[in-house]
Amino acid sequence: MKRRVFIKRAVPAVGVPLILNGLNINAFGEGMQFASLAGMYGSNDHVLVLIELSGGNDGLNMVIPLDQYDGISAVRSNIMIKEKSVLPLDGTSTLGLHPSMGGIQQMYNEGNVKIVQSVGYPKPNFSHFRATDIWSSASDSDTYLNTGWVGRYLNFEYPNFPADYPNTTMPDPLAIQIGGVSDPVFMGPSINMAYSLLLDQNNEVQNYTFLGNIQDQYGIEGPYKKELEFLRVVKKNTNSYGTSVKNAYDAPSTQLTYPDTSLAKQLKIVAKLIAGGLKTKVYWVSMSGFDTHSLQVEADTSKGKHATLLGTLSDAVKVFHDDLQQLGVGDRVMSMTYSEFGRRIIANASSGTDHGAAAPLLLMGNKVISGILGDNPIVSPTATVNDNLPMQYDFRSVYASVLQDWLCVPQHDVDNIILLKNFQTLPLIQNDDCIPSSIHDQNQLAGINLIQAYPNPFTTRTTIEFTTAGFHTLVEVFNPFGQQIKTLVDANFEAGTYRVDFENEGLPSGMYYLRFQNGVVQQVKPLVIAK
Repeated sequence: MKRRVFIKRAVPAVGVPLILNGLNINAFGEGMQFASLAGMYGSNDHVLVLIELSGGNDGLNMVIPLDQYDGISAVRSNIMIKEKSVLPLDGTSTLGLHPSMGGIQQMYNEGNVKIVQSVGYPKPNFSHFRATDIWSSASDSDTYLNTGWVGRYLNFEYPNFPADYPNTTMPDPLAIQIGGVSDPVFMGPSINMAYSLLLDQNNEVQNYTFLGNIQDQYGIEGPYKKELEFLRVVKKNTNSYGTSVKNAYDAPSTQLTYPDTSLAKQLKIVAKLIAGGLKTKVYWVSMSGFDTHSLQVEADTSKGKHATLLGTLSDAVKVFHDDLQQLGVGDRVMSMTYSEFGRRIIANASSGTDHGAAAPLLLMGNKVISGILGDNPIVSPTATVNDNLPMQYDFRSVYASVLQDWLCVPQHDVDNIILLKNFQTLPLIQNDDCIPSSIHDQNQLAGINLIQAYPNPFTTRTTIEFTTAGFHTLVEVFNPFGQQIKTLVDANFEAGTYRVDFENEGLPSGMYYLRFQNGVVQQVKPLVIAK
């Protein structure tokens, strides 16, 4: 995903800066229009919490293959944890956890953790920025996408965002990012789909108001007319979402005591918002510092920089899990860790590890199928400085499984969201209460569909049907790289419904996008070419 993004991809957020002709404009939440609907959602109203471990987590130092201990020790003698210090896991003698991860050890032994071994992709990239983009977009290593995998899911589940939202079916943010600016994982085909909640230096929620009157300052016919119209839609959503988030955050609840760390405070906010009644489907939190090239450990190798990071993760996740139980929402929430890559097999001379490839991934919650998926990686005692752990599971198989078995997306739609790669689904989650039609079909009706294609997917020709309110109407086709490849309609119309054919003139299979514009109204819909 490219770093330079058009203004229309700005996040509808509390406190995210937008630059318009050199002017810094901040979209901040205000207004008191929508209340959250606490307690009205079914048991399959599932929530996904993404926990990004930024920097590249050393999986061999987190989930330790005890049956490969001698081989690992031979190439990691300066950082290897003593075998007697490794935390055992019930039901296995071949695998253990870092000694700082007592909280996750307890969760595993209670049946609430799934460890997926050696997660990666075929041609790993060792750049932080590019690897993060690959994990965020679910792309191949040599393919650049301008959308994130969660953004595509949310665009599928809640069509026509942001123009028709909030509404009675979905009055709350589709996704919430705690801290930071818009993460690429939430990028949809036309806009970032997440609401960004900024925190102050004490990791408390900040309150802001929208600054300035864009329309009055520039005028409806100014040179940035389209951009300003779009910002007004974003502002409207931000105002309404600010109210629902505030209502949920202020709802009475008694929470457990969380550790005094940034991650724990982020997760505490997530638990409060879920218990407060938000229908938000995906939350994102993060912790940094995992780029441990040097001083990963101290003289006592069970302590040091990485031990502190893993302890912070484990303690925060454990109290978050326990808090969800006592708040009565534990069955609704599943958490998943991910990092842009693992570390090399062999340690470097600075008591650290360099950028690597595959690494274990954790899923946590009441509904995970607890245990270990995959075999322990085989480590040769003659490994060289360039050796990496091979991939066992493609990270997109994990995504596909989460989409299908947790977020209840039908299989054929999962293939479209993960771009027709047909990644295998994995036994990660109990899906017995996944009823796609009860929630998904209702969400699909929440917005007004002004453009659609049939058939879709198609091979040679499809018919585009669009409904215009009159005057100038534009229908365009964009490729997966965000480039316009065809203008199907660019004319004035009387109000009504019209059709136009689109011929596939040698385009490769994959996900494309229809863009519809009629005055201030814009919609973007996926268009799939299958061969």
